[in-house]
Amino acid sequence: MTFLRRVPYTAIALLVRAAFAARELAEMESQMKGYLIRTAPILTGLLYAACCFAQPAVTTDANDGKSTAADILGMIHGPAGAPLAGAQVIAHALYGAADRTATSSDDGAFAVTGLKPGRYELTASKDGFASPPAKTVELAANDSFHADIDFQDLAKPSTAPAAPAAPPAGFIRRFIRAYKDDWKPSSGSSGPAPKFRGYAAPVTNPPFPFTVWPYGGSVTIGQPWTQAGPLMTAIWGGSNGDWWKQTGIQIYGWLNAGANVSTSKQPGYSNFPEAYAVRGNSIELDQEVLYIERQPDTVQTDHIDWGFRISGLYGLDYRFTTATGWFDNQLLGKNQEMGFDMPMAYFDLYIPQVAQGMDVRVGRYISLPDIEAQLAPNNYTYSHSLLYTFDCYTQTGINTTTKLTNHWLFQLGVSAGCESAPWSKYGKLTGNACLGYTWRTGLDNVYVCDNTFNNGRYGYNNLTAYYTTWYHKFSAEGKWHTSTESWYQYEAHTPNVNNPGAQSLLINGANGAICNHAYEVTCYAPEWAIVNYAEYQISAHNYISIRNEYFDDMRGQRTGFRTPYTEHLLGWGHWVGSTILFRPEMRFEHAYDASPYDNGTRRSQFTLASDVILFF
Repeated sequence: MTFLRRVPYTAIALLVRAAFAARELAEMESQMKGYLIRTAPILTGLLYAACCFAQPAVTTDANDGKSTAADILGMIHGPAGAPLAGAQVIAHALYGAADRTATSSDDGAFAVTGLKPGRYELTASKDGFASPPAKTVELAANDSFHADIDFQDLAKPSTAPAAPAAPPAGFIRRFIRAYKDDWKPSSGSSGPAPKFRGYAAPVTNPPFPFTVWPYGGSVTIGQPWTQAGPLMTAIWGGSNGDWWKQTGIQIYGWLNAGANVSTSKQPGYSNFPEAYAVRGNSIELDQEVLYIERQPDTVQTDHIDWGFRISGLYGLDYRFTTATGWFDNQLLGKNQEMGFDMPMAYFDLYIPQVAQGMDVRVGRYISLPDIEAQLAPNNYTYSHSLLYTFDCYTQTGINTTTKLTNHWLFQLGVSAGCESAPWSKYGKLTGNACLGYTWRTGLDNVYVCDNTFNNGRYGYNNLTAYYTTWYHKFSAEGKWHTSTESWYQYEAHTPNVNNPGAQSLLINGANGAICNHAYEVTCYAPEWAIVNYAEYQISAHNYISIRNEYFDDMRGQRTGFRTPYTEHLLGWGHWVGSTILFRPEMRFEHAYDASPYDNGTRRSQFTLASDVILFF
């Protein structure tokens, strides 16, 4: 596979409009029509400029950004205005979640904490007193709403009408307010953590891209889905917000742009084999992504649940995600600079009655192993390791993930192979099996995979690959953790690029091999690699990444150059709230037996780069 991998912006706009048609069309059409789509490149450019020339003012409070929970605080007063103890307060979620209760203390104070954003009906009761009118409360993310409640004697029931709920603000105002609330300093405790099954998450997001050591092909069984982005916060606050909450469907995504300065000076993709900052000395619109998603509830164990994800990606990064049978003519036929892809389109069925829970995924999904992933927020750093750049990206098929115990996880699946749809001429019946083991109460995890077992013959990225990944946190309260991955992979019967008789065997978008002897028509083409990330959490919004790797392209089938490589990176991740992420980095890489950099003229390359991600 070489590194080469638009549907116009209107395609993404149509996805948004289709999802909103049932409930939000009247409200959204007048305010959003074309707004985000037309301004996406401008926003990403402005955010990148902010990264380079401004210092955003943010808080480093340890609790900031970890939760979107909101609180209702207040005082209970008796008929004479004195504090009233022992009154029960109920916060009833109008979108269908379980009621939350609190009891007033001796000084009349009460607190209902850890609530999800949304609309609530607040009622209070106490024996011997007439219940006051209910109040409707609208909570934003990280909001702290103050409500005083006054009781009357039972003989003097209240006749005051309930205060009418204020009409919700318009969509654009709610959307902007969600960002403002996200960037505010934390107001204190965010309430109890959501329920989960298994070990507690070893790290937090932010600042890291995950909380539980990741595995592919499934939702994380036993962990809650706490996604609550600005777009959904604005939708939930609208007239149909309760309906959206009841469905569990969310719409969210991000805009991602980057820039780099490199020692490779020639035009085109002169930074290759570096990825994704592949164009030397340039600004790139890497990926603008939209998700429409519902996740099954895998914390509960009493009923079967379901979920799905449809993703749309537009930008330069489609060149890395293209699979045959999925919009592939943009790259393989036209070689477009920018393009559209749908790297994930799948359905999940969660069955809690199998062991400690089984998830069955059907569709196109991200390949199971790897520390890294195609989608920008799933990575520690802006640019990718060489190890990740040249392995399997996506598969289309069926995968089962079974949580056997808190220690053991087992996965088994079948697909059409790497980067091929079942209906593609390059699709090939392919199995996969993975086993994960977790110990030290979640601080260590080893994950081994035979990701693609078939005949291993040369095809469009028809890799046979074996992976081992180890995640390790040094102590529960410590700041350091490491992630280490190694793989060995190959394609057999690979055409020899130095034999003219083998040229007719080459596939568009799939490199041949530099075989040991020119007379060989085909040969066995293996490669192996190992990468280590050392991660240090500075604060709730800042972390340092140190990456070192070795990659040996033993027959040049992955990069086009037969040589070992080393790569070293120092990066910094900085969050503004939980909706903007800057990732500056500096990177040095070297090839030992060839000159792959700067369009095949240099053995070494030094790069300064950064990207910015704006979540919505």
